[in-house]
Amino acid sequence: MTETDTQAAISALNKILETELAGVVRYTHYALMVYGYNRIPIVSWLKGNADESLMHAQRAGELVTLLGGHPSLKIGSLLETEQHNIGDILRESLAHEQAALVAYYELLNIAAGKTVLLEEFAREMIVQEELHQDEVNKMLRSPGAIEPFKQ
Repeated sequence: MTETDTQAAISALNKILETELAGVVRYTHYALMVYGYNRIPIVSWLKGNADESLMHAQRAGELVTLLGGHPSLKIGSLLETEQHNIGDILRESLAHEQAALVAYYELLNIAAGKTVLLEEFAREMIVQEELHQDEVNKMLRSPGAIEPFKQ
């Protein structure tokens, strides 16, 4: 990779790091705000997403330092919507997963054909984010609905 490519990759990885750290905060907050009969499995799922976001952030940060960069201390956007029913939480989760997916595709575009390490990392994370989106989409469907949820 050229120096320009390396700097672009570091910038993209820092954006990923910030997005994933926002996911940690977001999913932790959501887990605290779930009430009702289905609380236990949903809270468990949200905590698992927070843990996974932290692992993704750590991996991105390690790649930043591998490239000679400085990992960001910033956290991505965290808007408090004050909407805490499960549907609202899931719709916000879907939007967050979409933002993460966009960030990973940006990294893939930078790395494609230049570095297998970053290209494979981006591809692996894209697969995971697309599976997350599918999972959330299925949770937002009405019982028995086959058609994907559309916002």
